[in-house]
Amino acid sequence: MKDILKYLAVSCCFLLLSCTKVVKVNVETAEPKLVIDASIDWVKGTAGNEQEIRLSTTTGYYSTAFPTVSGADIVITNAANTIFNFIENLGTGVYLCSDFQPVIGETYTLKVALNGEVYTATETCIGVPDIEADIAQDNTGGFGGDEVEITYYYQDNGNEENYYLHRILSPVSVFPDYKAVDDEKSQGNLMQEYFSDKDLKAGDPINIRLYGISRRYYDYFRKLLAASGAEAGPFQTTPGSVRGNIINQTHFENFAYGYFRVSEVVVRDYTIQ
Repeated sequence: MKDILKYLAVSCCFLLLSCTKVVKVNVETAEPKLVIDASIDWVKGTAGNEQEIRLSTTTGYYSTAFPTVSGADIVITNAANTIFNFIENLGTGVYLCSDFQPVIGETYTLKVALNGEVYTATETCIGVPDIEADIAQDNTGGFGGDEVEITYYYQDNGNEENYYLHRILSPVSVFPDYKAVDDEKSQGNLMQEYFSDKDLKAGDPINIRLYGISRRYYDYFRKLLAASGAEAGPFQTTPGSVRGNIINQTHFENFAYGYFRVSEVVVRDYTIQ
């Protein structure tokens, strides 16, 4: 009897190990919900007049494409009630504006009208310090001392609470690396941020983006990172039920995913030596 059980156990293990067929689990798909990607990024050194907002819907777990949404009326207004219209590039779900006026400290209100419902959100344009000119490289960095590591610096404003979003794009990452930080323990100091990977090599281009963000967006983004299951790349998986600051004024329960953010952004490029 023991020999029979042993044979069955070994046979089962062999079948499991030799099986190459990918099994998809049936996952119940909820009704699609609207996703509003209203990230207004004002890159330092530019006028910031050209902006875009993207509309899509949630989709099935195994789907690799997100359906776009057309036919919306989208405007942003500032405190002086100046209206900035976002017009769709037909059939793409991308809504463009060519005359936006970004101002640090200005409050903006987003309004999206779609299928008889109105979605709104309010946010303030947050400034950001420059990234210092000197970027340090250590070829024996990382936790194990076997990674190529770069360190960049930026000066925090000691007169206020500040929140930052870091985005780093490199050839060794499928998705950008993201990190949201605050200045609670570094008020008014020269702040620093690290990026390292053992696969980085000489000649690899690194694109660094530093965003000034609000406290509300900081809290939202950290929840988004947690929901994604990884600190590096919040958009690798569907962000669960993490809700942003966009409110459905017509039917409150029919909320939209996404966030309305207005940020100044500083961009630096670095090439691994």
